Amino acid sequence: MGVDRVLVVRGHGVTGAAYQVSNVGDPAEGVALAQAALEAAGPHTPARARALAWDRLAWAHVRSGDARAATSALGEAGTALAQHGGEDEPGYVYWVDERELQVMEARAYTELRRPLRAVPLLTDVLSRYDATHARELALYLSWLAVALADANEPEEAAKAAGRMFDLSSDVASERTAHRGRVVLKRLVPYRDLPQVRELLTRLRRPQ
Repeated sequence: MGVDRVLVVRGHGVTGAAYQVSNVGDPAEGVALAQAALEAAGPHTPARARALAWDRLAWAHVRSGDARAATSALGEAGTALAQHGGEDEPGYVYWVDERELQVMEARAYTELRRPLRAVPLLTDVLSRYDATHARELALYLSWLAVALADANEPEEAAKAAGRMFDLSSDVASERTAHRGRVVLKRLVPYRDLPQVRELLTRLRRPQ
């Protein structure tokens, strides 16, 4: 059976709405929208489009605090991506690949405060990431810093945070600025440790 491109694009629109609602609105509504997008698309949607839709559902579950459902949806996203084989697909999925899915999985586990899963994923991604993409690299480092703090490794968290702030100093991005505030909030309880204190002192200095 051929791909109904109109349905695929419509499903992507609903999936995008689910992601936005999950972030700034009611996560339960985000879950409902993401599930509706998956059901409307059906099994013949291209593999990478299905992987993205499952990932958006996983994120909605993360935002609603349902770790079990989020983990299940992440697994479905990986299964869908593994079925990608060069089939006809919409242009909006060009960026969905194994590395990006790994990033999204790590972000989910960071938000769920499961650092033992998040840290290895982020460490692997960062070891292979193009350092010229400063904004994305800063965001990934912010998640690593938070995950390390949650793993009770504040010294390593401060090191990752330092790299993040160095990169983001030249990037005009509200998202990286927000992530910086999140990281600092997570590090404040460890401010008596030398590495953390040094970072906080450096960031207070006039630039």
